[in-house]
Amino acid sequence: MTDKKYIVGIFNDEDVVMDAVQKIRSKGIKIHEVFCPYPVHGLDHALGYERPRMGIPAFLFGITGTCLAFLLTFWTLGVDWPMNIGGKNFFPFPTNIPIVFELTVLLAAFGMSFTFFFMEGLGPSVKPIIFDIRSTDDKFAMAIDLNKNTVSDSEITAFLSEIGAEEVNVKEV
Repeated sequence: MTDKKYIVGIFNDEDVVMDAVQKIRSKGIKIHEVFCPYPVHGLDHALGYERPRMGIPAFLFGITGTCLAFLLTFWTLGVDWPMNIGGKNFFPFPTNIPIVFELTVLLAAFGMSFTFFFMEGLGPSVKPIIFDIRSTDDKFAMAIDLNKNTVSDSEITAFLSEIGAEEVNVKEV
């Protein structure tokens, strides 16, 4: 038994998709997602997405990497195994900058990746919903979840055809 029912409109051009998104949202229909073969500038704003907050975990993981790198270099060169090399300090600041930079970038990159996968519910056991295989090649697919809309499916289908969809399909998941 299927739980969700989607109406999928297939579009041929990115400008038509942008206009369609604005017209559908102005009519009060909630769009599940628009799948594109390449990034379309302004589509996230047209869909009403908020500004991404991935910068917050990136900053936190980067600061963690910086602190750990300073702690690592201070501990190894100043406490655990102090060596007097050429009369320099046990903790020479400029020579540690490459290590600090690399560990900052490493922790920020891995932290953002794991945060993204966790927040989006992605993983090796997740089976993706493929609305139309052509959306990875040359078509634009707009999926509308019928469970989240009060407008009937026949009205949505007619409206999608009216605003430029090449074809309109029903996908049950």
